[in-house]
Amino acid sequence: MAGTTARTHITGVHTVGVPVSDQDRALAFYRDVLGLVPTRDAPFGPGLRWLEVTPAGAATSIALLPPQGGAAGVDTGIRLTTTDVESDHEELRGAGVDVDDILRFGPGVPPMFTLRDPDGNVLYVVEQEQG
Repeated sequence: MAGTTARTHITGVHTVGVPVSDQDRALAFYRDVLGLVPTRDAPFGPGLRWLEVTPAGAATSIALLPPQGGAAGVDTGIRLTTTDVESDHEELRGAGVDVDDILRFGPGVPPMFTLRDPDGNVLYVVEQEQG
């Protein structure tokens, strides 16, 4: 907002949500295929479940949530980082994951590819520069 001087105490991003139609199926994919670690699995409200997975050592988790007012199968905008995009791409394709070809945009832009979870949610895997 123009002219706004409000300041917050926000210090980071803790959790991002991904809508899934079946939390158990999503957990199996994110844990067993992508290698993320389950970090929270708790009831919250009548018949609801809060389920989070986190890349090992990461500060930000992914909440696998029932769709609220919409459907699963969205472009999440989530960029997961890897140290070896080629190896991960080959491993995931070999495991039957729906992955696109590796994109190479040229100098200064890391190679990356997109994948879809069992609900069709799009995630991105981007090679993190070593250094």
